[in-house]
Amino acid sequence: MARIRVRAVVDAPPEVVWAELADIASHITWMADAVEIRFTGDRREGVGTTFDCVTRVGPLRTVDRMAVTSWVEGREIGVRHEGLVTGDGRFTLERASRSDRDRGEQTVVAWSERLRFPWYVGGPVTALLAKPVLRRIWRGNLRGLAARCATLAR
Repeated sequence: MARIRVRAVVDAPPEVVWAELADIASHITWMADAVEIRFTGDRREGVGTTFDCVTRVGPLRTVDRMAVTSWVEGREIGVRHEGLVTGDGRFTLERASRSDRDRGEQTVVAWSERLRFPWYVGGPVTALLAKPVLRRIWRGNLRGLAARCATLAR
């Protein structure tokens, strides 16, 4: 299993960051590895929302089937991965503390994932190799989210 955690301080208030995270369809604008999001049910937000995310990492492409498992308005979105790679992930938001603040309101975004790769694609070996690659991609994704939210907050 690969356990991956990344975080970023975003130069925007939590309300702006939440609005962007809660708009699941918009994730393809700031996630380098998300190519397309197709909702598989009527919901677009909240617990029970399901969607397929076409994901590409280098030459590898897969459909990540996802279901929203937790939704705490303004604070948290949790998902379950049900495709080739299984596991769970979570975004959490917190208003930045005064010591984190240099200018204006800021938000701390944390992203954690626990992912399992099936034995027929290398299982634990693939997880070990994927961990630093995914961490680097997701740090970049959070930079993309931060840039987008900072622009929206202006």
